[in-house]
Formats: sequence, C-alpha cells, structure tokens
Amino acid sequence: MDVELHGVAVTAAGRQLIEDISLTAESGTVVGLVGPNGSGKSTTLRCVYRALRPSAGLVRLGGVALAELTNGQSARKLAALTQDQHTEFDFTVAEVVAMGRLPYRRALAGATAEDRAICAEALASVGMSAFEHRSVLTLSGGERQRVLLARALAQRPRVLVLDEPTNHLDIRHQLDVLRLVRRSGLTVLTALHDLNLAAAACDTVHVLDGGRIVAGGAPVDALTPEVIARVFGVRAHIVPHPASGVPQLLFDHFDEEFADA
Repeated sequence: MDVELHGVAVTAAGRQLIEDISLTAESGTVVGLVGPNGSGKSTTLRCVYRALRPSAGLVRLGGVALAELTNGQSARKLAALTQDQHTEFDFTVAEVVAMGRLPYRRALAGATAEDRAICAEALASVGMSAFEHRSVLTLSGGERQRVLLARALAQRPRVLVLDEPTNHLDIRHQLDVLRLVRRSGLTVLTALHDLNLAAAACDTVHVLDGGRIVAGGAPVDALTPEVIARVFGVRAHIVPHPASGVPQLLFDHFDEEFADA
C-alpha cells in the first residue's frame, strides 16, 4: 500500500513546524526520514498516524485521503511505533501485544484462536516469546521497545510507521529490528537518527532541515558529503561497507586535523 504526502504543513502556536512536505513511500519499500533534532521528522510522522492534523496538504493511504477513513479503518491499514508510547500499568507482555488485535474485535468480544496465533507469531518475530508472561514493568527499555513493535505487527497492518525504532536497543537488536522490517513486505516509513542505519535499511532517504525536505533519493544520492555538511555541520567521508557495499559514513569536525600516520 502506497503512502503519499502532498504539501503537508503543520503550524502550532504561530510557528511553522513543517512546510510543504511531499513524498511517496511505494508499496513494500522502506523510506527513511533523517535530519537534526527539531527538523520535523516526528511531526511529519504524526500526520501519517493521525496524532496531528495537517494545517495544509493531505496524506493518502492506498490513494484514499486519510481524513476520509475512520479511526478503525486506518488502524487496520496502518500501525505505529512512536517515541511517546508508555506502558505504566502492570500488563503482561502477552496482554500488551494483544492490544494490537483490538481494531479487529467487536465490542466486548474476547480474543479468538486466530488472535492468539497472530500475537504469538509477532512475539516470536522480535525474539520475545520467552517473556510472554512477564510484566512489562520488569523489562528493560530495549525489551519494551521490542514488545511494542510486536504489538504493532500484531495489527497486521499494510503500513508501518516507526519513530526512532532503534532507541534503547543494543547494536544486535538494532540490526535485527531493521532486518525484520525490511523483510516484512510492509510499506515502512521511519525516522532514524543514525545515518548509517538509514543507509543500510532504507530504499529511499529524505533529509529534513528546518521543517522542509532538502534532499531525497537512494541513500547514496541523498546522503552526500555536501548535504551532510549543510544540514548537520560535520564533514562526512563515505566508504562502501566491506560486506554489503552500501554507503557508510565516517564523521569529523571541519576544524580537526589528522597527522599523517
């Protein structure tokens, strides 16, 4: 399912947060948003998963304007893992993941055998099956992040929106999560801080600065030294990954000098 943003803008308290954001995430692709803090990545994603209503422009899912869908209809098409999701109540891991099935249940109906099978599959996919009966309050930040991702996957969406999905995760689980979303076949729209993870995981990268898209395309075309210097204020040296060949970036300050070895 394609996701399209056309001229999306958000103004709050007289301040323009994002302006004229236009992009397309084609069905089955992984599209990354990168940029410095405050550049508008999370605001853009909030417009996609309906936490914010754009001041201008529109978002389409599968060619249908998001505003024309009910909350239930959009929840069966799109799931989100956001930065501000908290689980402060003493739910078990299984109970949290089961919340992903709510868009498919009738009022007051209990979980079906199919619901339980889907939740078990989602937990297994993030390596958390052994934690099924644990309280989420006993989990580390990284473990909770994986449980919340399992909840999103249990929705069986066609579009997955991820806002900094690798937060709190160690390097192995960062790679595991990004490999999982790449192999999922879903349309994925994600904000990432780590440019190297974005280069490795994304088919397309859009660079945001000051609430606008300033570069976009395949990672090798979007994450150029010139763009990195202008947006992030650092010098980037781009080298191919020795195994995958994808571009990887090494950074230093412009004023640093390195003596010859």
